[in-house]
Amino acid sequence: MKVLVLGAGVVGTTSAWYLARAGHQVTVVDRQPVPGNETSFANGGQISVSHAEPWANPHVLPRVLKWLGKEDAPLLWRWRADPAQLAWGLRFLAECLPGRTRRNIASIVSMSLYSRSRLRALRAELGLQYDHLERGILHVYTDTEEFASAIRAAKVMREFGLDRDTVSVDKCLEIEPALADAKPRLVGGDFTRSDESGDAHKFTRALADRATLAGVDFRLNLTVDRIASGGRQIAGVLVHGDAGAELLTADAYVVALGSYSPLLLKPLGINLPVYPAKGYSATLQLALGSPAPTVSLTDDEYKLVFSRLGNRLRVAGTAEFNGYNLELNPVRCDLLMHRTRQLFPKLAFNGEPEFWCGLRPATPSNVPMIGRTRYSNLWLNTGHGTLGWTMSCGSAASLADLMSGKRPEPEFPFIRC
Repeated sequence: MKVLVLGAGVVGTTSAWYLARAGHQVTVVDRQPVPGNETSFANGGQISVSHAEPWANPHVLPRVLKWLGKEDAPLLWRWRADPAQLAWGLRFLAECLPGRTRRNIASIVSMSLYSRSRLRALRAELGLQYDHLERGILHVYTDTEEFASAIRAAKVMREFGLDRDTVSVDKCLEIEPALADAKPRLVGGDFTRSDESGDAHKFTRALADRATLAGVDFRLNLTVDRIASGGRQIAGVLVHGDAGAELLTADAYVVALGSYSPLLLKPLGINLPVYPAKGYSATLQLALGSPAPTVSLTDDEYKLVFSRLGNRLRVAGTAEFNGYNLELNPVRCDLLMHRTRQLFPKLAFNGEPEFWCGLRPATPSNVPMIGRTRYSNLWLNTGHGTLGWTMSCGSAASLADLMSGKRPEPEFPFIRC
């Protein structure tokens, strides 16, 4: 089968790889000059099954009220005259019910565990190099209420098979000695030994290179204008580039365009509950001998992560709901550095931080949308939120199974919309 994948981020590239391995002829289209150049470019760098608790949970509403109007809040909601934003917000509130939260955790853990196993198999098979570390992820807490909530969430995740264990402050320092200066702030932590970290952009580029050798055709510097329907099927995709407009046709089409997926699908009558959540990152070039962490860390109070990428430290996180705005907010950039200095006051780095922001494709439940649409040859792999890289290999392998007429391995609510 001839398949056209729209999007060459980590989700689109992994989709192309697994579809090609399943025997399909695959072409990937992206407007960027290289794969993984948008939301996958400078994310938090974590393979974090331990992040399976969705934003929508019974404990989030008091926090959201506390954060309203604060430019440096971990979650910043900017009201816009945007019906899509309002609809997403209302669905988010519905997903905060305890039963829905538990169901969503189960789905996210199932897909994430499966995805992490597929990533490990892929790395072993292809020898991919992307500054990866297999030292686990340590969540640290500086607020007693946050810690109490985390203990409950970790218990639920253990029920679904994840090794997320609650640990003392002293154990946190034993796991990551670079936290020594932050000890007076800490109240506890939890540690998921099986989680990993690495550079998602390097991973995506490396996998795209191997996919090209396997026969995948990457058509880059092409912007997708419109999906053309013909009855119950898709007839083609209109694109344009330096050579002008072009109609690309295939037997099947996969939309893996992250936050831009709903914009492309709305004219077809498909309304995806996906909204962009802008995340920020700072990449620091470490000075020689700088006491930087080597275990990937998550600071749950500030919703930040810290990942060691070779001689760099990536600090990333927060969520800003402000439509498709990609401007860097200096207040939120300063927040990254302020918290970094609080936790690691002796950290030394060379040059200025490299700030970046990207649009995470968030669903109200944090559960991605994977499966077939009402058009028989149009498929989705989008809406992964903060866990795009974590769930990418599993999502892609599952999609390839579905498109090949096989039953995917993970217990997951695959969609048909």
